[in-house]
Amino acid sequence: MKKIIPGIFAVVILFSCNKDSQKNETTALNYPETKKVDTTTNYFGTEVADPYRWLEDDRSAETEDWVKAQNEVTYGYLEDIPYRQELNDRLTELWNYEKLGAPFTEGDYIYFFKNDGLQNQYVIYRKKSQDAEAEVFLDPNKFSEDGTTSLGGLNFSEDGSKAAYSISEGGSDWRKILVMDTETKEVIEDTLIDVKFSGVSWKADEGFYYSSYEKPEGSELSAKTDQHRLFYHELGTKQSEDKIIFGGTEAQKHRYVGGSVSEDNNYLFISARNSTSGGKLYMMDLTKSNPELVTILDHEKSDSYVIENEGSKLFIVTNLDAPNGKVVTVDASKATPENWKDFIPETKNVLSPSSGGGYFFANYMVDAVSQVKQYDYNGKLVRDVKLPGIGSAGGFGTKKDKEELYFSFTNYVTPGSIYKYDIKEGTSELYNKPNIDFNPDDYESKQVFYTSKDGTKIPMIITHKKGLELNGKNPTILYGYGGFNISLTPSFSIANAVWMEQGGVYAVPNLRGGGEYGKDWHNQGIKLKKQNVFDDFIAAAEYLIKENYTSSDYLAVRGGSNGGLLVGATMTQRPELMKVALPAVGVMDMLRYHTFTAGAGWAYDYGTSEDNQEMFDYLYDYSPVHNVKKGVKYPATLVTTGDHDDRVVPAHSFKFAAELQEKQAGNNPVLIRIETKAGHGAGKPTSMIIDEYADIFGFTLYNMGFEVLPNKVNKKVKG
Repeated sequence: MKKIIPGIFAVVILFSCNKDSQKNETTALNYPETKKVDTTTNYFGTEVADPYRWLEDDRSAETEDWVKAQNEVTYGYLEDIPYRQELNDRLTELWNYEKLGAPFTEGDYIYFFKNDGLQNQYVIYRKKSQDAEAEVFLDPNKFSEDGTTSLGGLNFSEDGSKAAYSISEGGSDWRKILVMDTETKEVIEDTLIDVKFSGVSWKADEGFYYSSYEKPEGSELSAKTDQHRLFYHELGTKQSEDKIIFGGTEAQKHRYVGGSVSEDNNYLFISARNSTSGGKLYMMDLTKSNPELVTILDHEKSDSYVIENEGSKLFIVTNLDAPNGKVVTVDASKATPENWKDFIPETKNVLSPSSGGGYFFANYMVDAVSQVKQYDYNGKLVRDVKLPGIGSAGGFGTKKDKEELYFSFTNYVTPGSIYKYDIKEGTSELYNKPNIDFNPDDYESKQVFYTSKDGTKIPMIITHKKGLELNGKNPTILYGYGGFNISLTPSFSIANAVWMEQGGVYAVPNLRGGGEYGKDWHNQGIKLKKQNVFDDFIAAAEYLIKENYTSSDYLAVRGGSNGGLLVGATMTQRPELMKVALPAVGVMDMLRYHTFTAGAGWAYDYGTSEDNQEMFDYLYDYSPVHNVKKGVKYPATLVTTGDHDDRVVPAHSFKFAAELQEKQAGNNPVLIRIETKAGHGAGKPTSMIIDEYADIFGFTLYNMGFEVLPNKVNKKVKG
């Protein structure tokens, strides 16, 4: 299947203090004044105050002034950290190595992504053969001077003569699509604008399908968007002439709509969802002159999609009546579930399949690590694929006519490497191993199982330098997510490597709400069971403290997006448990999250305050913005967000920071770092990522009492 996106994903982390830093414990920071406006909402008879709602207006001069004032205080504080630059220098040094993506063939060329080391964005190169000299095909670093305009996706027409690529400006989810002639590298069409939450899927070489919303009234970065539509753009026509394929009527109203063309160009498969979990599935026979919409699934009780077809035989991945996932087959003429036949049956492990070279690759998650099996088109097991070690393997996909594919392998101590796999022989060889100043042999990563509040066993992987002394004084980052059926599997991070160089511990529990053990595991952490996720995270912290990896004085908790909510809820429920809290781009106002952009689609996981009294009461009881209490000593907190985040709007973070600054007891700092021209995280330039990590690491170590970096002196606690 044709899917090309650069494989970069970065996370955020933690930082700390100097001899003058006793001001940290004796003098409160002088925060900007945040005005309070008497705003209330009645929920089922309960009046809920919302004094900082005015910060939701991202276009107002008042909000802009508030952002500037907060950043002035935050950066003033961070600049006083004596080893901030030292951390930045080390991050820069370690980051500066060549990063190479797996090659893929389109038309007459072999393409690949590459970053020389510190380039803000990956560059796409191509060559005529493996031995030929490569040339630059597309350089996203030239999209903008500061590197904040990034490549969102790149998709080629069937013969490779044309490519459509999307760009994101300032990190926004709103995209533009440009079409280029791949031979001349010239843009040949008018730019498509106002595209959001969309892939690009070509119909041969004639045109492509994409999705978007109508531009909302008010702020494009925060206004609600809830009717997604699938369009077809025929080359040589204006965007205004693009035909709506699905979603243009009230009957077809859905929040997320996508279209994908089969590799043989015979079928268009359409998904239609109202939430991030569960959706309908439709198809069109593109061999017909006026194809009709055919329903495969008419309900939203499962996650199902067509992975492959062989003529009219469809291969569908589904968790319908199979919480861990399976692959079924059915003929396109009668594609509804009663006709499905198991092809790769459900097992006790979660399945993520792919296809390529005339085979299927079943990637199973076994306690959050990969096992891969290869099947032929008759459903016969060909072999277990031998992996380089214990960790995360991905990328087992290519076109049907290929004889080899490339897969990636990584874990917490192994930088991501690429392997070339002979599909028929089942043999693999190392294709690219990064030359990075990090020795995996100096570190260890082990999985433990601890017990949560209700007795559930939760896995957690703990990584650190070998020979670590379990004395309760090791600076530790506990990172979590726990939502939306997303699984946290082992992967290498340059930033985490720098953290562990300093003697830091990095721990990742696989909380309920995630997908590590299938749909049942996900459902144990949603709606009226969301507290399970927070309990799992709290129990992970207690385990690390009990086993003497760390103590509350040396523990930082971190998470982003839904993980930001996790941190916000945990620190308001158990503020004494950690020394530092690092909520990033978090969902913090659980009573109003569904009123912004596409937030209503998260209701499967959260429920909404409008559902009923019970749901409102439950959300109100843990919503971070509404559970900051006057007179409580909260941990040192660095909230991070971006002013162009239109996924989780920054107002969530603004309001949470304002509540904490007003009500914090004691002198632990509460700061908010608001990145400008940045969004939810995707496409963020390298320079911005390094600066952010250095600030977060510094803030963390500083507030744990380190006067110098831990790898220079074992530990110095402020006097």
